Amino acid sequence: MLVTGPEDGPLLLLAHGAGAQMDSPFMEAFAKLMAERGVGVARFEFPYMAARRAGGKKRPPPKAESMMPSYIEAVIHCRASQTDRPLFIAGKSMGGRIASLVADEVYGRGDCNGLVCLGYPFHPPNVPDKPRTAHLLGLACPALIVQGERDPFGTKAEIEGFGLSPVITFHWAGDGDHDFGPRGGSGFTRKGNLAAAADAVAAFVTGMSADRS
Repeated sequence: MLVTGPEDGPLLLLAHGAGAQMDSPFMEAFAKLMAERGVGVARFEFPYMAARRAGGKKRPPPKAESMMPSYIEAVIHCRASQTDRPLFIAGKSMGGRIASLVADEVYGRGDCNGLVCLGYPFHPPNVPDKPRTAHLLGLACPALIVQGERDPFGTKAEIEGFGLSPVITFHWAGDGDHDFGPRGGSGFTRKGNLAAAADAVAAFVTGMSADRS
């Protein structure tokens, strides 16, 4: 587990996406932005990704449901080593989906204060008729989803019709793709979108830490 940022205050347990390791450029950049905002970040890798790092074959990730125990193990580790800190479960893309699948269990027993998803994969790219939203309709754990407005895994226009739980709030990355990158000439920049996303996450975790303290 890679822990960066302040040694006290809120801690974001951040899981990687399907194809990038915990120290990918996106994960490094986001951890740095959160540290600048007073939020620590703990990163870990699912077993299939750890095997790749150790020189194993580059296999695709297993089904999301099969990785739920690994996420819960990471929560238990954080709770044991970071006992006094408000903890938020989070993930980029696939990592956020797995965090959302365990969120109500972890939140219900008091082991986290909320959920953060960075680019949630609402459906396979450009295939909106195969949604991954059933568990989000009745979600009880307070959640923030940061999503690019034109993310091929779920655009703003698509998501507004999903009927998601009222505990879920959104921050939209202007003209952003799955990594919050906008098109040239849109008036937005990747750097600006990432900074605004970090601002939104910091505000969410600060507010939820106070609400459950």
